[in-house]
Amino acid sequence: MSRLTLAAAEEILAGVLKRGEHLGKALSVAVVDAGGHLIAVKRSDGARALTPSIAIAKAYSAAIMERPTNMLYDWANSNPGFFAQLSAMASHPIVATEGGVTVKRDGEILGGLGVSGGTPAEDQAACEEVLAELGYELVFAAWGKNRG
Repeated sequence: MSRLTLAAAEEILAGVLKRGEHLGKALSVAVVDAGGHLIAVKRSDGARALTPSIAIAKAYSAAIMERPTNMLYDWANSNPGFFAQLSAMASHPIVATEGGVTVKRDGEILGGLGVSGGTPAEDQAACEEVLAELGYELVFAAWGKNRG
């Protein structure tokens, strides 16, 4: 079983923060392991105060749900009561939004990446671009399918 190291997390953080500079956005970025435990979080100079907490929630959700957070929309909307209870049981909120992507390599879930501070589309793109650039997988089976 592989694990996401601090060195790998820092490489991801650096890539996202560089994307933020390119966009002219002050971002916060968080990386968690497969169990949702925080490995590292960074907040750019000028990033809004709540963005680190939002980034952590996005990373946590992507890791423990084993799907990017934008894949949780339909579930959250179709069964909001259950989704709210699930979130209440977790150690961080479970969010269904853009900007949280599961970190996966060779079919194995390694953790989650969360970005906050840009638009939802910018947060999502920063996650996907950096993970793709670093050789992580971005294909996830729909709910109810094999984990693929």
